[in-house]
Amino acid sequence: MKVGFLGAGNMAEAMMKGITSAGVARFEDIIASEIIPERRDYITRTLGVRTVSDNVEVVRSSDVVVLAVKPHHVGPVLMELKPYLTDAHLLISIAAGVKISFLESHLNWGVRVVRVMPNHSCLVGASASGFALGRSVKENDRGMVQNILDSVGTAFCLEERLLDAVTGLSGSGPAYIYLIIEALADGGVLSGLPRDVALQLAAQTVMGAGKTYLETRRHPGELKDMVASPGGTTIEGLRVLEEAGVRGALIDAVEAATKRSQELGGDS
Repeated sequence: MKVGFLGAGNMAEAMMKGITSAGVARFEDIIASEIIPERRDYITRTLGVRTVSDNVEVVRSSDVVVLAVKPHHVGPVLMELKPYLTDAHLLISIAAGVKISFLESHLNWGVRVVRVMPNHSCLVGASASGFALGRSVKENDRGMVQNILDSVGTAFCLEERLLDAVTGLSGSGPAYIYLIIEALADGGVLSGLPRDVALQLAAQTVMGAGKTYLETRRHPGELKDMVASPGGTTIEGLRVLEEAGVRGALIDAVEAATKRSQELGGDS
């Protein structure tokens, strides 16, 4: 399978690494376009991927085309490529907030379109993604996209209307967790720990808790109760968090980010 990337930024780089590690494609079967010469040189030097400055060359050389440009560049790029994208192409868009209807309106009939909402953790192969299928997608396209996204984390095929909620939860979620890591570390420093030790302990704690849930599939409430012994330190800390409204604030943050995604999506 020949895979082309329109744009070779950090997210595209992570996907290139993921799909090659998973055996979905080889580095020599990937081509990427990038307008910044230094970035082209870096991708070619570090990954062995052929890079070019011409988007048309990428489309002509690829079966699967990953649209990895900034959202405000999507329209002009697709207008340029409309004569060259056909029903033989699967177009995977990771442009945040750009709807399938907008993508399809800038393409010829039959181009198979999939819209993806990945997240920042794609950079370390731990992405949490959602994707939605366009009207011309073929039966085996869904599995192909699933394989590509699973190579850099985990992914769920959803109705497009739910991608705003994915944006609010896992798209924006890493920033919430970074804030939590920083705050936990600050608490450790306040209690006497060196800053570097506190940050490592906080980050490892967050990662370990997530891994424990994913591997045991026990309800988070059950896992919380396993840590909180009667009259102990954990239940005292939980009391403070509940009084501060941390649970409600996180719920509200996801809802607010979801609504903002819906507002931004209305422009596309």
